[in-house]
Amino acid sequence: MHAENLVYNLVERLSEILRLDSRQAGGAQEQKKILIKGVTDLLQNVLGKNPKTTVVVIDEVNTDNWGIAGECVTELRKRAE
Repeated sequence: MHAENLVYNLVERLSEILRLDSRQAGGAQEQKKILIKGVTDLLQNVLGKNPKTTVVVIDEVNTDNWGIAGECVTELRKRAE
């Protein structure tokens, strides 16, 4: 079985996948580890979700790739400085 099929089969069986979109800020690896653990614990404690089947994905989006009120976030930040 190819790696792609293994990943697909694993994801098919998982009960919870939580995707966190954040601006690309170069957060430290330790902060990301704490966030992943905290979100997993929260889902377990509040919603009763199994932490063994909970996947947390941190997707860092470059500020050039999203906007607010029709303007690129990179440009909004430049003006705010």
